[in-house]
Amino acid sequence: MNKKVAFYTLGCKLNFSETSTIARSFSDEGFDRVDFSEKADIYVINTCSVTENADKRFKSIVKQTQKVNPDAFVAAVGCYAQLKPQELADVDGVDLVLGATEKFKITDYLNDLSKNDFGEVHSCEIEEADFYVGSYSIGDRTRAFLKVQDGCDYKCTYCTIPLARGISRSDTMDNVLKNAKEISDKNIKEIVLTGVNIGDYGKGEFGNKRHEHTFLDLVTQLDQVDGIERLRISSIEPNLLKNETIELVSKSRAFVPHFHVPLQSGSNDILKKMKRRYMRELYVDRVDKIKEVMPHACIGVDVIVGFPGETDEHFLETYNFLNELDISYLHVFTYSERDNTEAALMEGVVPKNVRSKRSKMLRGLSVKKRRAFYESQIGTNRTVLFESENKEGYIHGFTENYVKVKAPWNPELVNTLHEVNLTAIGEDGIVRFEFVKALVV
Repeated sequence: MNKKVAFYTLGCKLNFSETSTIARSFSDEGFDRVDFSEKADIYVINTCSVTENADKRFKSIVKQTQKVNPDAFVAAVGCYAQLKPQELADVDGVDLVLGATEKFKITDYLNDLSKNDFGEVHSCEIEEADFYVGSYSIGDRTRAFLKVQDGCDYKCTYCTIPLARGISRSDTMDNVLKNAKEISDKNIKEIVLTGVNIGDYGKGEFGNKRHEHTFLDLVTQLDQVDGIERLRISSIEPNLLKNETIELVSKSRAFVPHFHVPLQSGSNDILKKMKRRYMRELYVDRVDKIKEVMPHACIGVDVIVGFPGETDEHFLETYNFLNELDISYLHVFTYSERDNTEAALMEGVVPKNVRSKRSKMLRGLSVKKRRAFYESQIGTNRTVLFESENKEGYIHGFTENYVKVKAPWNPELVNTLHEVNLTAIGEDGIVRFEFVKALVV
């Protein structure tokens, strides 16, 4: 009988792509992958440290494994494992903690799977995380997450990611194109490009700071890979989203009109305190450019509320800025203090209840923005990629510009693309449609 392994991923798309790569290394060693809710010999938890919540969830996930199999070997990898390895190792039930450089070599650390009396830590100094490991996720979803870049050279005052992932470095162009081809050969219809700071692509492609390629080169070449139906850019900094890239997407064969562009604050005072590399005026310029060449494009925005020094006036500045901007939805993050960051030592701490209230206001604005965007798309023809899950008798899918649709469950639609006409928004906020052509699968 082969040993069984199960995985749990906290956090971002990048983590999903890396979990998938780690899982393939277990398959190569003869392990059988099972669902995390099933009994396994080893459980691997890929951690995140971006939000306070992700830290807390780790303990409850470990408890979950102990209930299913108290004798299982539990390994923690990822960002939180790099930042606070001993904290994770001290959690009851954890046997192994691997930092940034060790996580892709996890099978080398499994001499035997007997429980340890205490968590064993293998964690490097983050300066040693200067080499690149390519990864992509397949098998978990209808789309694949393709990692093209890792680490970050920015010094945003609230962020621990450079401490957890090291300097900015990139995959080689040849390897990205090879991975993209491998994914498309597996009949996966959509690839999402991921990284910590993907607009910085090219830096560190050869293990140093020499640039041979840029993000524009990357998207230009990926657009020419045969067999990829859809390419989506995950999240890109406004200062790195160039006009040439926006123009390319507008004329592209495969890139879809969907951008996710972090803002973090609509107040220039707060942006300066955050050490962001742009002012709000540049952000307006990026949104205007996207909408000029792709009026139907979907634009998502990251925003942080409750940053130290954010007064009611600063928050209203952000709220009004976003309200007037032609965007489609928000990802709202409530600021939480992080050790070893500048922001954690700043004055003007915003009370937790005020942070919570501001977060609620922006989440409400996001609902309004998404509704307005969906309404603007009613009556248009779009292409939908259908997902693989049966959710209470319905199948869901997303248009190229990220409008969520649903229809009665039909397994023949899974992982297929269809042209539809968007007809109405249901009471649940999800869009209904009619097939433009008679349904032929």
